[in-house]
Order: sequence, then C-alpha cells, then structure tokens
Amino acid sequence: MVLAFSAGDVATWIVWVVAAFACIASGIAVVTFTNPMYSALSLIANLGALAVLYLLLAAEFVAAAQVLVYAGAVMVMFLFVIAYLGSQADTPWVGGPSWQTVGAIGAAGALLVEIIVVIGLKAGGRLSTDAKLPDSFGSPAAIGQLFLTDHLLAFEVTSIILLVAAVGGVVLGAHARDSAELSGEAGS
Repeated sequence: MVLAFSAGDVATWIVWVVAAFACIASGIAVVTFTNPMYSALSLIANLGALAVLYLLLAAEFVAAAQVLVYAGAVMVMFLFVIAYLGSQADTPWVGGPSWQTVGAIGAAGALLVEIIVVIGLKAGGRLSTDAKLPDSFGSPAAIGQLFLTDHLLAFEVTSIILLVAAVGGVVLGAHARDSAELSGEAGS
C-alpha cells in the first residue's frame, strides 16, 4: 500500500508533533519545577502550545482567546501573586516526595490511561476521517452564544473562582509578610 502525502499534510503533522511534545514537556515542567516562577513560565509555554493545537483544529478564535486571556491576562495575575508572595511560598518537592505526592502521581497516571482507553474505544475508526462541522464552528458568535446560554453558570463560576484565587493569594502574601516581620522582631 502506497500512501501519498502532500507537503501540507507533512507540515501539519510536524507542527502537531512539535506542539504536542511541547505541551507535554511544559506540563511536566509546571509540576516538577520547585521555583514557582519557572513553573508559571512553563505554564505560559504550555498554554502557547495548546493554542497551536487549537489552530490545527481550525479553532482560530479559541486559539486567540487562549493566548490573550490565559497566557496573557491570567498568567500576569499569577506572576503578580507569585512575585507578591516572594520566597515565602511553599515548594511542594522540598524534602522529597511524600506519600500523597506519589499517590497523586499514580492517580494521574491511572486517569491518563483511562482517558486513552476510552478515547480509543469510543473513537473506533472515526479519528481517521474528517468531521462534518458547520461553517459557524469556532466563530465568536457561536462561542458567545454557548457561553451566554448553555454554559453561563460555568462561565460565571470560573470568573468567581479566579477572583477568589487572586484575593486568596494577596491574603496569603500579607499573612506571610506579617509572620516574617514578627519573627524578625522576635529575633532582635
């Protein structure tokens, strides 16, 4: 059997493989770096690789939103909180992994295997053919319609969770600085 690939198909596969490996590598880097600033920068790389994958899926609006909202605005907020906390932030791998860490990694691995098996069983041979999508797929109007009708509650809950996370980061930073000042005064 002879397979004929066009230059565009080969280029698409090369971009997909590079973006997929970048996504996996940066995701692993996010959870393995002990420095929270490096973890945040790795998360930005991960979000950028996801945007490339969205572009390959012909979801240009979602890719642009991924870069502008998540890799841009949300990560600026994360970096601000990390900088505000400074060296007072806890590092999860100090002293070696605990049994909870090993259990969490095992559970994440089990979930990954389960997801791969389910996708493989459900997809059958459907992944080898192009899906029939309407012309409005991925357009700002279609996405806005979904956000403001079917997924309004999830959209609003997500914004509240992000707000609570930002306020929590500031409160924890203020608490850590107060504790450092009190221990500094007690030592003198």
